[in-house]
Amino acid sequence: MPNRRSVFFVSDRTGITAEALGNSLLTQFDGFDFRKTTIPFVDSDDAVDRVMAQIDACHETDGKRPIVISSIVNERLSQRMRDSNALVLDFFQIFIAPLEQELGAKSSHAAGRSHGLRNPGEYFTRIEAINYVLAHDDGQSIKELDRAQVILVGVSRCGKTPTSLYLGLQCGIRCANFPLTPDDFERGALPDSIIRMRDKLFGLTIAPDRLQAIRNERKPNSKYSSAEQCRYEVSAAERMMRDARIPVLNTSTKSIEELATTILLERKLERHIF
Repeated sequence: MPNRRSVFFVSDRTGITAEALGNSLLTQFDGFDFRKTTIPFVDSDDAVDRVMAQIDACHETDGKRPIVISSIVNERLSQRMRDSNALVLDFFQIFIAPLEQELGAKSSHAAGRSHGLRNPGEYFTRIEAINYVLAHDDGQSIKELDRAQVILVGVSRCGKTPTSLYLGLQCGIRCANFPLTPDDFERGALPDSIIRMRDKLFGLTIAPDRLQAIRNERKPNSKYSSAEQCRYEVSAAERMMRDARIPVLNTSTKSIEELATTILLERKLERHIF
């Protein structure tokens, strides 16, 4: 394939930073098949040697230079990586030098600062939020529901759980979520257990054909995944949300990151993790 390119995310820690920044760059290029490999904990000469050997082998196989997106902080190891047979984009070297000049100070060049346990308060906030999300996933419990910072509501398989988990893990937000059930559709109203907390509610909806595709993977050829059932539930849920006058987001074409960010803005919630 002429537009196939190999991409390596290389880091001296987890690789999360390199992946996040690198993927943001790669999404700007349509028509390419990027084969991505993440290599974390490249924090020694031996590790660099192994990565460079892998890059060289990839170059020989592909006939094209791999793209290396690096977040290695150590200057010496970073320089060695830049000497590899690849296009190396070194995020720290690109940004650290201008910041040092602007701030009139040398950086610590310490690995792992962005994802290490620098702030125990943030770490325990994250753990508490995740535990809360797991305990209040899919309407499992209404205990301590008043502690929720936001409550997601919508039909089954519309994206409530992954959005809730992202809000807990990445933002430290205590998020509960409730699926709408046949009883709710028959009553034509949101559950009594949550309607009293209207100011915390946020509705998620989805295109019926997208919902059908998702449900069909879970329960193929069932009433649950039928086109008729999906259309009925989505229509009924949207009507109930309108009647309750709560904000609604369509998840059909939005990423979890977009959904979470919009929810934070709409509900004026502040991230507890940075």
